Amino acid sequence: MPQVLEFSDVVVRRNGRNIVDDLSWEVADDQRWVILGPNGAGKTTLLLLADTLIHPTSGTVDVLGERLGRTDVFELRPRIGFASSAMAKRVPPEETVLDVVLTAAYSVLGRWNEDYEDIDERRALRVLAEWRLDHLADRSFGTLSDGEQKRVQIARAVMTDPELLLLDEPTASLDLGAREELLALLGGYAQAPTTPAMVMVTHHVEEIPVGFTHVLLLREGAVVAAGPLADTLTADNLTAAFGLPIVLTQGAGRYAARAADS
Repeated sequence: MPQVLEFSDVVVRRNGRNIVDDLSWEVADDQRWVILGPNGAGKTTLLLLADTLIHPTSGTVDVLGERLGRTDVFELRPRIGFASSAMAKRVPPEETVLDVVLTAAYSVLGRWNEDYEDIDERRALRVLAEWRLDHLADRSFGTLSDGEQKRVQIARAVMTDPELLLLDEPTASLDLGAREELLALLGGYAQAPTTPAMVMVTHHVEEIPVGFTHVLLLREGAVVAAGPLADTLTADNLTAAFGLPIVLTQGAGRYAARAADS
């Protein structure tokens, strides 16, 4: 199975502090990873490396077979889908939902003078339908709810059939109904045989969709544990990552965690 991400002895240093500390990690093309850890653990920094938006201070990062520092990242980035709340803030609020997704074909935010073919629009409409957004195609992005905006971001990220999909806290700030709707969609997508490798950052085990296969647990930029979800997501490993005793439960492919009784 080809590797889509290979991190070897990676360090990212900012203001004299290692945000990522001597980290090695690999992601294969048929795997769906969730990254868990407390605030400041380095989760989003790993996604920024994987999306070629930053380079390591030391160590090596290979993305889709290309090494950062030795490749043209502008040619590599269209092969990667990335959805984050930071990106949503850059979308013109008056942009229609259809155009938000459609402009992914040119890797731009905001319709300008690009020429799109009928096949691009058909593809965008199909993706909107897959993420239950087709009824919102003509709505302005700025009028959508948080849950709808997050689904639009993911639809945009998958519009170009990426080889790697990166999701930064896709269910953050959502109410229970919107969260569960999005997790159901993500779970179905994760289990489809044509889905690319996926890496998703979250703070909560309750937000791990069904169909995800692996987990990376971080603390202070270092790996606490990494491997298959069923073996690696344990109360002991969560306790080590979050620094307090954790009780973990599982049912119907979903997880829940709480602090242990003192």
